[in-house]
Amino acid sequence: MNKLKIPALTLVLSLISAILQTLLVSIIAYKITGAANFSIMLLYFFISFIISFFVIYILYNNIIFDKIDKLYLKVKALQPKEIPNTEFQLDEVDALERLEDEINKLAEERNKEVEQHRNLDSYRKEFLGNVSHELKTPIFNIQGYVSTLIDGGVDDPTINIEYLKRADKSIDRMIQIIDDLETISQLEVGTLELEREKYDIAQQIKEIIEALEFQASRKNIRLLLAKKYDKPIIVHADKFRIRQVIVNLLTNSIKYGKENGKTLITINLFDEQVIVEIKDDGIGIEEKHLSRLFERFYRVDKGRSREQGGTGLGLAIVKHIVEAHNETIDVDSKVNEGTTFTFTIKRGD
Repeated sequence: MNKLKIPALTLVLSLISAILQTLLVSIIAYKITGAANFSIMLLYFFISFIISFFVIYILYNNIIFDKIDKLYLKVKALQPKEIPNTEFQLDEVDALERLEDEINKLAEERNKEVEQHRNLDSYRKEFLGNVSHELKTPIFNIQGYVSTLIDGGVDDPTINIEYLKRADKSIDRMIQIIDDLETISQLEVGTLELEREKYDIAQQIKEIIEALEFQASRKNIRLLLAKKYDKPIIVHADKFRIRQVIVNLLTNSIKYGKENGKTLITINLFDEQVIVEIKDDGIGIEEKHLSRLFERFYRVDKGRSREQGGTGLGLAIVKHIVEAHNETIDVDSKVNEGTTFTFTIKRGD
């Protein structure tokens, strides 16, 4: 810390001390001699001021500054690591000002943490409610089908097989929800290890397009690559998990795409990354929903989303898989114009 800067407090205290000493000496001299010499008083004032200043300044540096230094270091240790402020190295910075800045930063961080905890508590309650709701639906369906069969429906050939199929379908949905929750939990805590390998992502996307063509044809939606991509585009990633990401995003573009629409997949290279963009011309998403789109069980239109199927966990899994690769994913959308998902992968060549 720079201790050469003269704090205003030292000057004020020195001035007060000199004035008091001068007044005291003047009073004593007046009582003894019966007169006061202004020149001697002025000289004594300056001498008292200089002595007081150095005494207070030394005490200020050696006692108060040391305590401020220790307190500053303790406060600084509570702050997250950041790029050092070169202002402290190049300019004279008052210790109290610097300490005040750090305390303000710490208070701001704590306020942010408190707000974050409140949001997390709200999110936890919402998440538990969503899990309960998502599991409750298939459970009630199964209960209804089984109760009907027990009450005599099992002997009715017009409904027994049909109800068993419906119950089986609801069981599959429950299993899918539980599997997706398990996948997310493993990705969050880091217990799901990625099996990275080098492979051609352009070829992978072509194979996924072929696999989803029949599903897309039901709404007459075309899945298109922006280019032929004849040359391999090598990435270093978990092939199975990245397939999950692409399949999920393309499936969503089909579910929420318009009849006779299209989904365009573009692959670009940038420095050490491959950028994959999946753009559709579907119904789009309102801006207010975009910040929560990757949350577990979050649905833009709950009724319509459930009609389309899925667990409500697909995009949450997508985000976790991409982030597990230390990469990023982003979404941009406009109502009635379409949605664009963009994510990055590490290049493998």
